[in-house]
Amino acid sequence: MSNNREFISLNLAVLTISDSRTEDDDTSGKALVERAIAAEHKVLSKKIVTDDIYQIRAAISGWIADPEIHAVVTTGGTGVTGRDGTPEAVQPLLDKEIEGFGEMFRMISYNEIKTSALQSRAIAGVANGTYIFCLPGSSGACRTGWDSIIKEQLDHRTSPCNLAMLIPRLLEK
Repeated sequence: MSNNREFISLNLAVLTISDSRTEDDDTSGKALVERAIAAEHKVLSKKIVTDDIYQIRAAISGWIADPEIHAVVTTGGTGVTGRDGTPEAVQPLLDKEIEGFGEMFRMISYNEIKTSALQSRAIAGVANGTYIFCLPGSSGACRTGWDSIIKEQLDHRTSPCNLAMLIPRLLEK
């Protein structure tokens, strides 16, 4: 639902977390970049790191320290296997977790993949005034997360409220 506010383009960074993906076959990262650009946002950076909590933290820490980056969207590492460490990497960086994101993602995913949705540990939050959204590694999950939640919440025109409109207030003390 939109209102009469003008669109505000945001600056994003996309991180693919994978032990096997390269730029050539990173369909999930590409799907997020394409969707962000189609929504008229700018993708200032895109990286691929292995599923290692310290590499994940290093990449995200660099972006949350950059005042030009408004949001980071990650794909991969949110499952339950031994190598899935995205939530453990990201949660210590968060000033505030947005619990409803993971809950909503799993609810929407249930309609698409039924009980397999419980395997997702998708999370989101705010770190140093930057939004972080962590999605599963499949391109289908990235499309679901972007199309059903992130796109509207990063659009300043979405009513009655959205995350984009709060960006100027995220660093308030």
